[in-house]
Amino acid sequence: MFGGMGNMGNMAQMMKKVQKAQAQMKLMQEEIKKKTVEVTVGGGAVKIAMNGDHVVQSLYIDKSAVDPEDVEMLQDLVLSAMNEVIKKTDDLMNTEMQKLMSSLGLPAGMMG
Repeated sequence: MFGGMGNMGNMAQMMKKVQKAQAQMKLMQEEIKKKTVEVTVGGGAVKIAMNGDHVVQSLYIDKSAVDPEDVEMLQDLVLSAMNEVIKKTDDLMNTEMQKLMSSLGLPAGMMG
């Protein structure tokens, strides 16, 4: 009889933790949206900066990377930079999410 009551108390406590986590997660996501991740490929030939909301903030292409005879190389550099900046942005979000979950004593995959 009393065992059931204890489980209900634990469940209520867990729900409070989850609600707190959701509120803190929203704040964290807003902060990450303001951050900028930048990558450089091809020895500085292409640079891309993206914010935490996956919006590209800037794209720089060095003149030396623009070769009308080798457009494919430039395309590869831009694709490589885009894929890397997206991965780094996602890594930033995942790292911050894990820190938040850990600080609240919740399993890392619980909010995902």
